[in-house]
Amino acid sequence: MEWAERLDGAVDYIESNLNGRIDIRKAADRAYCSVYHFSRMFVSISGITPAEYGRRRRMTVAAADIKNGTGSIIDIALKFGYDSPSAFSRAFRLYHGVMPSGARESVVRLRAYPRISFRDTIRSNGIMDYRIIEKPGFSILGIAQKFGVADGEFSKKGRSFWSKFVLTEDYKKLCNLSGGRPGLVTGAPVMTAYLPNEDGSWDPVTNVFGIENPESMSDNSFELYTVPAATYAEFDCTMKTSTAVNKRVYGEWFPSTGYEHGNSADIALFYQIPWNRMVYVRWWVPVIKKSGVR
Repeated sequence: MEWAERLDGAVDYIESNLNGRIDIRKAADRAYCSVYHFSRMFVSISGITPAEYGRRRRMTVAAADIKNGTGSIIDIALKFGYDSPSAFSRAFRLYHGVMPSGARESVVRLRAYPRISFRDTIRSNGIMDYRIIEKPGFSILGIAQKFGVADGEFSKKGRSFWSKFVLTEDYKKLCNLSGGRPGLVTGAPVMTAYLPNEDGSWDPVTNVFGIENPESMSDNSFELYTVPAATYAEFDCTMKTSTAVNKRVYGEWFPSTGYEHGNSADIALFYQIPWNRMVYVRWWVPVIKKSGVR
């Protein structure tokens, strides 16, 4: 089963539950992958989180029901899982810009978000260079923050949280521990890692910012995390292009190659280029071969 078909299966689940509770974990099950991998692929291809897609589609269908006079506002609010008409009205107005009671007027403009089809959406934007590498396990000493995945917190808040962290004294202290020396396994002075939970689940995801930790280095101010040995797809970019490259990895590379996410840590390695003040980024994305693919 190809990625487009698997993602469309997840969309089928979301669409069939617009008038009930949408469980992103069940949607990810339809795509045969973790919540983390499903969410990253969904955002990379569509530009919005699965939860936001469900919200937009729910408001689109609700507006059609109101416009067509298929029930009272109270009935439609209950149909789409809202506890009260006031909660429904707030959500409706936030999306459409009008109250539900005014949506039946002929002069009112409403917003519609069409159903997505990944068969029609996944396309190539050019060549992507990569390497498949094997790396032993290693440890990261640093600071961690947990972000929700299904609720979109990871996509909305992760980057801004770390942008603020690098301005703190803890960041300076962390970098001073290694003296800027590259790690023996990663070859990088600093890095971030996205780790699953002990039970293998990915929601919330543990996002670690730190340094590769040799056995001789320790500091009680920071936490120690273990990254197991893994096979990675390696992609190179700059800090400026890293977001776009990461989106292409999940939105284009995975769907078009014989690989799946390896359910281990995603690693972003950062290197300073002194002569042009540019930060060079190397992505390590854990991979396994899809079953039946040579």
